[in-house]
Amino acid sequence: MQVIRLHALSDNYIFLLHDIQQNLAAVVDPAEAEPVLGKLHQLSAELVAIFNTHHHYDHIGANLELMQKFPNVKVYGGAEDKGRIPGQQVLLQQGDRIQFADRIGEVIFVPGHTRAHIAYYFPPEKPGEVGELFCGDTLFAGGCGRLFEGTAKQMVDSLSKLAALPDNTRIWCAHEYTLKNLQFALTVDKENPELQNRYLEVQACRQRGEATVPSMLGIEKHTNPFLRSSQPGLKLVAKSQDTVETFAHLRRMKDRF
Repeated sequence: MQVIRLHALSDNYIFLLHDIQQNLAAVVDPAEAEPVLGKLHQLSAELVAIFNTHHHYDHIGANLELMQKFPNVKVYGGAEDKGRIPGQQVLLQQGDRIQFADRIGEVIFVPGHTRAHIAYYFPPEKPGEVGELFCGDTLFAGGCGRLFEGTAKQMVDSLSKLAALPDNTRIWCAHEYTLKNLQFALTVDKENPELQNRYLEVQACRQRGEATVPSMLGIEKHTNPFLRSSQPGLKLVAKSQDTVETFAHLRRMKDRF
């Protein structure tokens, strides 16, 4: 399964999954139809699935147009998003399985950013290969999503689920926020040498006009403050010994950053 990153809107990413052998495609969070249709035409591939992580417009904006072009496509989303995702046919819950071509993916319920947010995880096919995590706006490279409909406790629990995946998991998050996220991270975790090095690498990457997505989960665990709210140094910043309170404090700080 090949993952193709497509740019949309100002800073969104759409992910096209391409099964080369069968020339079938699926798309994750199609904000706009044009980049998806252009790549499908280039590949001469048939779109068979739309995997939505949540209902926000910049993740479902192209659903109906893609359904018009590909009448047999199936639209997937969280069960609690019923009625909020255009064209949704499949209602998914924690632990459900999805299939694209010959790959089986796992559904992870990750509320916090919204009350119904889900992520899609495709484990490695063979030892030594990487897994693929499509996490929408829950986990970002260097950050996490805002709390629009969920609570800090929900988001901590959701991020803990994602952090439990193998380190060699690629993080396909839906926005190019990495540089700004790491700038904030340095204000609360400035003594972290891995974070300092990562910031310099990402800064150089963006200066070259390159994308910073995907990230790797192993890197996130060492440099993303929202996966590290149990660490003593971050608890000191929040003046709390409670992990959820520390996370909530960091999230409020980031909201104002």
